Amino acid sequence: MSSFKDFEKAWKGKEKTVGEIIKGAFSREKPLRLRLAMAHYKINSMIRRLEVYLERLKARDRDLFERVVDALISKDRTRAAMYANEVAELRKVAKSLLMVQVALEQISLRLESIRELGDVAVMLAPVIGVVKEVRSAIKGVLPEIGIELGEVHDMLQETMMEAGEMLGVGPTSIYTTPDARKVLEEAKVIAEQRMKESFPALPAVPPAAKAGESQATAENY
Repeated sequence: MSSFKDFEKAWKGKEKTVGEIIKGAFSREKPLRLRLAMAHYKINSMIRRLEVYLERLKARDRDLFERVVDALISKDRTRAAMYANEVAELRKVAKSLLMVQVALEQISLRLESIRELGDVAVMLAPVIGVVKEVRSAIKGVLPEIGIELGEVHDMLQETMMEAGEMLGVGPTSIYTTPDARKVLEEAKVIAEQRMKESFPALPAVPPAAKAGESQATAENY
């Protein structure tokens, strides 16, 4: 019972005496709810930034799409193939970002539920696992977001371990891989659907002309 009361105090933040307030000024400990609020804010900030990145990619994709069409109309297969390859590479990046965006949206929803319900011991473990997986997926594309996810991961792990200590539960199964993988698989499916909605299918591009068949050169872009 005392362990639960300790956890409840840490979760809500207890009233402090003047001495405790002065002492707290030199301490970096925060109530668990505040830590989760900070993590939630950081995740939502990353989601908004990904939206900006994706809008830029969509604009670039539209430009390249038009160039593919123009090249096909001009029967310049070499130039059409080059732009089509560029579109394909851009869409690989867009798909990765969409998958991460959807996964972060799921993380945000789960953190919001945890903040409302306070069931840290049960609900936070799979969230930490998803954060770890998403960080691995994004760090090669957007390293700065990968770094921030690492900070969120550490913050949530610290919260999880502290909650476990207060409830007398050991740090068992911090990462529930099956749950984390399930969230990512669902994110991939949703990302595929969003790709179809936001990025139209390219027209068929015939094989590029052999060297010497066409003297057309692609413009610098």
